[in-house]
Amino acid sequence: MEIIQVVGLALITTVLVLIIKEQKPMFAFLLTAFTGITIFLFLIGKISTVISVLEELANKAEINTIFLKTILKIIGIAYIAEFGAQIVRDAGQEAVASKIELAGKVLIMVMAIPIVSVIIETVVKLLPA
Repeated sequence: MEIIQVVGLALITTVLVLIIKEQKPMFAFLLTAFTGITIFLFLIGKISTVISVLEELANKAEINTIFLKTILKIIGIAYIAEFGAQIVRDAGQEAVASKIELAGKVLIMVMAIPIVSVIIETVVKLLPA
């Protein structure tokens, strides 16, 4: 029950942050950021397991691994951008957080161009001449 550990850590951190925030706001922010990073590192093992299973399924289905890797990179960009934006938001920097989200969206769009190109080419081939 890993979720109980994650929620327990988050609740303990929340209580500590609420207590510490009045006296040492910078320390409270650092505690929040450290907890977020700890949870993220805890999940990396789970994420690598999912990636391994997806790669195995793609190989069995004879799907080009370039597409799978691109999709996984897109998902990674989305998660990292969201994580970074949330940490920056916790520090009270909404403007910077929105810029992180914008950068993530643009990078996702750039990464998706090869997949979109293949889809458009496939649709054009299916259309009568």
